[in-house]
Amino acid sequence: MDRFFQALRPFIRSVVTHAYGVLLVGIALTVASVFLASNLRIDTDFSKLVPEDYESVKALERLRETVGAESELAVGIVSPSFDANRRFAETLIPAALGLVDRRSNEPFLSRVDYRRDTEFLEDNALYFATDDEIDSLETFLEEQIEEAKLEANPFFFDLEDEDEEPDSSGTHLRDLYDDIIGTEYPISEDSTTLVLRFFPTGSQTDIGYIERLYDAMESLVDQLEPTSFDAEMEITIAGRLQRQVVEIRAVTNDIVNTLGLGITIVLLTVVAYFSYKAYSARSTGTFSWVLLASVVARIPVMAIIIGLPLVMSLTWTAAIASITVETLNLMTATLGLVLFGLGIDYGIHFYARYTEERARQLEPIDAVEHTFVSTGQAITVGALTTAAALYVLIVADFRGFSEFGFIAGTGIMLALVGMLVIMPAMIVVLERWHLLKLTSRGDVAESVRPTGRFKRARPIILVSSLAVLASLVMFPPRFEYEFGKLEPDFTEYEARRAIIRRVYSDKRRRNPAYVVADRPEDVPAIAAAVRAKAAADTVSPTIRGVESLQDRFPLDADAQQRKLDRIQEIRDLLDDPFLSLESGEDLERLRRAAQTTAPIPLESVPEFLRKQFTSKSGELGGFLAIYPSVGLSDGRESMAFAEDVGTIVTADGTRYHAGSTSIIAADMLRLMQEESPWIVAATFVVVLLLMRLNFGVWRWALMAALPLAVGVLWMILIMEVFDLRLNFYNLIVLPAVLGIGNDAGVHIVHRYLEEGKGSIRYVLRSTGEHITMGSLTTMMGFAGPLLSFHPGLQSIGELAVVGIGATLVSALLFLPAVIQWREDRKAGDGVSGEALGTRV
Repeated sequence: MDRFFQALRPFIRSVVTHAYGVLLVGIALTVASVFLASNLRIDTDFSKLVPEDYESVKALERLRETVGAESELAVGIVSPSFDANRRFAETLIPAALGLVDRRSNEPFLSRVDYRRDTEFLEDNALYFATDDEIDSLETFLEEQIEEAKLEANPFFFDLEDEDEEPDSSGTHLRDLYDDIIGTEYPISEDSTTLVLRFFPTGSQTDIGYIERLYDAMESLVDQLEPTSFDAEMEITIAGRLQRQVVEIRAVTNDIVNTLGLGITIVLLTVVAYFSYKAYSARSTGTFSWVLLASVVARIPVMAIIIGLPLVMSLTWTAAIASITVETLNLMTATLGLVLFGLGIDYGIHFYARYTEERARQLEPIDAVEHTFVSTGQAITVGALTTAAALYVLIVADFRGFSEFGFIAGTGIMLALVGMLVIMPAMIVVLERWHLLKLTSRGDVAESVRPTGRFKRARPIILVSSLAVLASLVMFPPRFEYEFGKLEPDFTEYEARRAIIRRVYSDKRRRNPAYVVADRPEDVPAIAAAVRAKAAADTVSPTIRGVESLQDRFPLDADAQQRKLDRIQEIRDLLDDPFLSLESGEDLERLRRAAQTTAPIPLESVPEFLRKQFTSKSGELGGFLAIYPSVGLSDGRESMAFAEDVGTIVTADGTRYHAGSTSIIAADMLRLMQEESPWIVAATFVVVLLLMRLNFGVWRWALMAALPLAVGVLWMILIMEVFDLRLNFYNLIVLPAVLGIGNDAGVHIVHRYLEEGKGSIRYVLRSTGEHITMGSLTTMMGFAGPLLSFHPGLQSIGELAVVGIGATLVSALLFLPAVIQWREDRKAGDGVSGEALGTRV
């Protein structure tokens, strides 16, 4: 590496000589990049983070094309008048179903849940009951008959406590009846709230589509003027789809705000630091108000020196991203903050060393050359290791990793170019214009170099080693599977949701997965395979039930006769002598529901029932829904459900794949967990190889990488002590932490080999100051999310700050202690680069 940079001496001198030309080229590239970057868009469809050849992605795409969205848009209509609510609903429905997405030129909505023909259903309810529901009714009636027989026995004594809870069978029967029939209108118990549920044609993972849908619905509601129907009418637009819209909007605003705050804090800190460096370089040890005022007046110049090259590199990165990946996903959309936090580190190191060289009376061209060959080499090694750590992600299947790695790695390399080429040219130009003054006001004696040993080396090594052992005992770090703990509370959304829950509050039918059959005739076989799998899983069942049109409405003659036979069995039970004389609302409703004796024609089936099983093309009964019995907010349960229903094999060996966003989320989580360990291992290997390439021998390569390994283990210890866990969000930070954490060790070892034996205290005083400032500003950039309301984003900031901080402390304490211990062991031996055969 040293030979390579020695060969670049003419290049960097040419940059200084042609500084104006270099800046013009950089500005031209930036202007062109802004034009290209303007085409960059954010694709919020997180299903695209999983490879396209995954069966879950194919199944979701087929579901999207066949059925549409899995969740609904809900409209709550609230007023004292039920009649006004009904009239508004019947005005809104046709207008809403006519809304068209201008981007796709397709209708936004496919159907609506509104009015049910309850009278027809009350007469034929059992004909539309599933086999499971009929089984439950049959069990209930048999229990009632058995109970009646016991009560008729003169020797029967009821030993149950009269104060015990009443039997839940009757409640279960009413729940089943309500599932099949429901109410005529979807209204609350006091009839003041009516809720419409619209089902979109697009995918619920496409946040952009959902935003357009809600915007269109809000505009339509405003146009209809609800208060013209009733002066007290209020309309609430909600639904599960809105939760995603609210979160994305809030997260986007949060990222922008935290990014702005992070950049502001970092720039202020850097400007203050370099203003101090400028004052120190130009002073003669005495305080001067005139000099201080001059330095303060040039503060904007400091910000430009650090900020402009970095901004230029960010625009170049965005341009390359627009050409290659074309769109940003939900993870790469946050890269602005990450790249700013990483890139500014290089500028700090270069400019800090440059000010030192100018303070020694070197001319600008010589100061740039010396800084480029010495500190620039260490910066390059650090940037290469960081970029390499990120580029390792490219081979990952999970596109959240691969695209993040490509864009971030490219951004790091371009930030390096900006800081090693654009910044020197800018510094020279500003010095020529006398906007930047770094020379001292007179001949200044060389500053006194700290000498002596690095104190307490052995205790530091001992304590550090104990911390490493403790972290190894606690390895690996725990993972947070509860998605709910990573989600914020949205007060406004919860208030809207409460209104909808006045009418719809059934949790049993949430988050279904769908299987689209090749033909409607295949659906019963698929349903049978799912039920068989659910019945066989007695250890960790995840399937609550299956529902299809064929379950509710038999289509062929054989199925129709089987359904009629089942209904006859229910009638036989109702005619049992021990029940025939029984009365009661529940039994009377059941007798009415069981009076169907002939097949019902398809055209007689209520539209609301047909619509929910009709595809976008009009095909009836071509898919089924599988309802989970577990909460999918737990990642482990989500993966278990995906494992159970992801692939369905029918009796004849045909394979079908279920599609849902929960299965996509499970695949994402599984991918991240499977790929993270080898990504971390590959990153360490790449770092070590680059260290070996840079230092020439393994001894100093391992020495430079030591703070990274120790710091990461300390990070794990801190995570365990403070209960910080890895999760879906912060896993992406690990490669960045690994790359950044290596920089400090590289800079210290480089400077130590340059200065020689006994220089570790001086290295810490000079280079240590620079890496501390660089790491602190990087931590500040990453600390922006700590102020976020979103727990997932907060976890990104927490892990980044802990990881970078731990590697910094390791470089400032553990590495010098090891170097001092090594010197003590080789007392009297030279440690210069030449003596050790490790000239860098």
